[in-house]
Amino acid sequence: MNIISSYKSNQLLWLVLKLLTVILCCYFIFTNIAFNEELKFIDFYTKMMNFGVFSSKNIIFMLFFTIINHFLEIKKWKTLTKSVKNNSWFEATEQSLASLTFSIITPNRIGEYGAKVLYYPNNKRKQILLLNFAGNFYQLAITIILGMIGLVYLCKDASFSIVSSQNSIIIIIALTVVAAIFYSLKEKYSTINDWFSKIIELLSVKNNKIVILISLLRYLVFSHQFYFLIQCFKLNISYFEAMTAISSVYLIASCIPILSLFDVALKGSVAIIVFSIFGIDSIQILSITTLMWLLNFAFPAIVGSYFVFQFNPEKL
Repeated sequence: MNIISSYKSNQLLWLVLKLLTVILCCYFIFTNIAFNEELKFIDFYTKMMNFGVFSSKNIIFMLFFTIINHFLEIKKWKTLTKSVKNNSWFEATEQSLASLTFSIITPNRIGEYGAKVLYYPNNKRKQILLLNFAGNFYQLAITIILGMIGLVYLCKDASFSIVSSQNSIIIIIALTVVAAIFYSLKEKYSTINDWFSKIIELLSVKNNKIVILISLLRYLVFSHQFYFLIQCFKLNISYFEAMTAISSVYLIASCIPILSLFDVALKGSVAIIVFSIFGIDSIQILSITTLMWLLNFAFPAIVGSYFVFQFNPEKL
């Protein structure tokens, strides 16, 4: 009975935390847009069309980045699962996109783990969980390492007025979350070390290096897709400033557990805070993060819904 009660309490706590995060994100976006008389959706839409954001050339490049991003993710999954099953490109694509669709209602896309194991027999599912963890861990490690570098330069370039502003409270909270993540990893070091010992047994040294390289390439692709959209919106920010801000946004957002469905609200609110340091218009940044979410999550999830309908788990 105590175990059940504790489980329910933890579930309730997670629910409250997720709802609170969503409410705070939505409130921040609302206050930065609704109460800013200089930002008008209609005027901005007209300005955006004048910039030619949705020209044929720009749309092709946007989709090109998206295709490369998911091609690399599929290649990474194909490489990870090679020791369990030599999946075809179609099978790896099906598993990657279907799990993306499944993950839409789970915090930090954790539903992806449960979805992928269903494509494999019972005696292989523990291995698949470990391999999926390895792929996501490498991607998160790249995000944290490059994000911390970007955040250091961002804080270094931020003026005293920005640091002492109300926005600094949210940045401090985000940094506290990052510190908590590192502390949690330290506390669970032995468990994670055991996991990686098993992962090394499943993956060869060569395949580990390939997965790390693919994770780095993926990061470079979607971060430069973000920068490409910044160029489309003709924002007055240098490449170095943009990349430090982008890496900081992904670092902070990746450390906050939230339903994937509200990922656009989270990244939007974090991006508004970070890019405000450079005096960037809130509505433009929100539009860019929305486009990034549509291109890299919403549209692929819609494609993945086809594979979800076709899904037939192994019955072994």
